[in-house]
Amino acid sequence: MIARVSHDSARASAIADLMRAGRETSRLSMVFRYAIAERLGLAVSDLECLDYLADIGSATAGQIAERTNLTTGAVTSMLRRLQQAGYVTTERDPADRRRVVVTIRPERIADLERPYERFAERAERLVEGYSAEEVRLLVRHHDRLQAMYLAELDHLRDGDTAQRST
Repeated sequence: MIARVSHDSARASAIADLMRAGRETSRLSMVFRYAIAERLGLAVSDLECLDYLADIGSATAGQIAERTNLTTGAVTSMLRRLQQAGYVTTERDPADRRRVVVTIRPERIADLERPYERFAERAERLVEGYSAEEVRLLVRHHDRLQAMYLAELDHLRDGDTAQRST
């Protein structure tokens, strides 16, 4: 019985340490993103939009609004800024002229990657010693965290709608 209590206590302590480490990592990630955005002369939401477009190539303004959790009006202003700064192009969707398709300008991707180069090199060295199974565990963990974030964002959006209609 004592061994069971000790094991439960050790597990609870390890989980508490993991949660604390996750919160600190999240905080530092946010501070880092703000510093990168400032260095590039962008708002953090601009940087998030550009990162999203760098991953997928093109997206509609509506998809960007959903991904960044911004209103369509805020996305319109953001896209105007990014277009004037030469980061993106916009054009009407030929299949639906009401939609705007946004594409990152390929020649600007290097400008966006440059501030992350040192961090990316260090992150690569960090995982060098991990086994393939350890890396897969981390990927599963991050996939599950992303799903949780998306579910919580949906919940917050739905809650906002419910609050506004009452």
